[in-house]
Amino acid sequence: MRAEGIVSQNSDARDAHDTQAARIAALEAELQALRSEMQDFTYTVSHDLRASLRHVVSYVHLVQEDGGAQLSPDLQGFLQTAADSARHMGLLMDGLVELARLGTVALDCTPLSLQSLVQEAVNRVRAQYPERQVEWNVAPDLPDVIGDAALLRLALGHLLDNAVKFTGSDSHPQACITVHARRVVQNSVQGAVELTVQDNGVGFNPALRSKLFHPFGRLHSVRQFPGIGIGLAQTHKIAARLGGSVDIDAVVDGGCSVRLLLPAS
Repeated sequence: MRAEGIVSQNSDARDAHDTQAARIAALEAELQALRSEMQDFTYTVSHDLRASLRHVVSYVHLVQEDGGAQLSPDLQGFLQTAADSARHMGLLMDGLVELARLGTVALDCTPLSLQSLVQEAVNRVRAQYPERQVEWNVAPDLPDVIGDAALLRLALGHLLDNAVKFTGSDSHPQACITVHARRVVQNSVQGAVELTVQDNGVGFNPALRSKLFHPFGRLHSVRQFPGIGIGLAQTHKIAARLGGSVDIDAVVDGGCSVRLLLPAS
């Protein structure tokens, strides 16, 4: 009887193992199918739809060149608006393609120097906005983290670009951006690093902050601040893929504080 019980337990264990293996195989197949669908989507956006946009821009230019002085100022303005809108849609497509790619790109997570990555991002933003006078306060003791270097560079670039961009107004002529970090313990990420990027810019209504993590979510007009509203959505996607999170607080005309949570090295 004892031997029969052992055999029965072993059989049950094998059945449970086979069931778990089948579930894992089914999930992997489903994931592969989703990745394939996403690749088809990005190809359609980046090739087929973009070809139609190129036709719109090309024909608008042909009408502008052939019509020339025969076109009234109103018609010239209408054509220019059509061309500008087509170009803007192209930028939106680029943002969607990049956002989709972030969900499927293979990760290469290694220990990283957050200090070096932040300084690289600061240097890139300085080169992008050479006319801006920004007071940078970057803590000298940023702890190391674990993550994918390319994705983390992209996320940091978005955060610092926003910090500079939204301090660039007549009411906030002197931009001050502070970057610091601390080690924290979170239920979702044991042994985490919370990186904070704080600015003294225009801020926004905190009741609307959830909109910022959606693609093309904007709380300010394009005329006030350029961009397509995809940076924070990409940062949110990157943080999730790296096992962390991102949150944001602000007040109207009182600056903004973004917290990026990452696994500690």
